[in-house]
Amino acid sequence: MDKQGTISTYNHGITLTERKNLMITGVKKIENFDSEEFLLDTIMGFLVVKGEGLELIKLDTLQGTVAIKGQVNGFTYIEEGKNKNKDEGLFNRLFK
Repeated sequence: MDKQGTISTYNHGITLTERKNLMITGVKKIENFDSEEFLLDTIMGFLVVKGEGLELIKLDTLQGTVAIKGQVNGFTYIEEGKNKNKDEGLFNRLFK
């Protein structure tokens, strides 16, 4: 079974403990990250995690799990196609 098939069989979930330990399942790919923002491609769509001092602690590409530590201020799903301007792409909207 290929990696994409393996990940899609898992559920997507988010577990946040004390706003400083975040575990995400159902992650297909990490698109971009730094100490203030992570952009993750999950089986349920793109997920943006924002915070301060964020660090990637664990990445398991076989099971599709990601662990992040740091001060988590929020997370948002990005709906591609909803309220979309013609000339704006996903990354243009993210990095305004």
